[in-house]
Amino acid sequence: MVEVELLDAGLLERMRDVHGRETLRVTDAGISELAGTLARNRQVRDAHEGLVARVALELQRAGRIAWCGLALRAQVADPGHPKGERWTMAMPDVFSVRHTSVAGYLQPEVHEIKVRRADLLSDLRRPAKRQAYLGMAGACWYVLAEGIGSAEDIPCDCGVMVARGEAFATLDVERAAPSRAMPFEAGLPFPVWMALARATPVPELTDDEPQRRLGEPPSA
Repeated sequence: MVEVELLDAGLLERMRDVHGRETLRVTDAGISELAGTLARNRQVRDAHEGLVARVALELQRAGRIAWCGLALRAQVADPGHPKGERWTMAMPDVFSVRHTSVAGYLQPEVHEIKVRRADLLSDLRRPAKRQAYLGMAGACWYVLAEGIGSAEDIPCDCGVMVARGEAFATLDVERAAPSRAMPFEAGLPFPVWMALARATPVPELTDDEPQRRLGEPPSA
């Protein structure tokens, strides 16, 4: 049915060879549509990754160690499961812990980044994802690009930040993440430690000019 719709829209055309075999070919209009879609997706992806980097920088300034794109296992409630819960994989945009050697003081946090309204609404329809985040961290934050949503859209068990200005220069807290007991008293579970050991934290980011050698002129 997808092919029928694309044919009807003129994005595909049917081609028949000398043996009567029929194939589908992307039309010039189809190529133009694909190029436009690619450009729009790249723009959204660049904005998303830009805001991820901005949040990671702020976390580092606050004395935290941050990871992006981690794949972590978490337990979520599942009434249909014999044990009442099941394991699921979750990939928070930014996962961070305090820079400390005391396991009980790590205070892990998850920051979920949204730059499009449609992505935000889709995410909010998946409570198990949010439950997984809250199961692996003491606090979960939604960081929203300005204009796509507000604290009223986000469940009250999560904090909300709004990114404003050019290059997301300002991160305003609309609602602080509620204080809640750590899901684990003795620091991070062993599987999370192993995931962090296999991954590389975000390199130390800075928006300042790198320190010059003594006598070296300023860069242009």
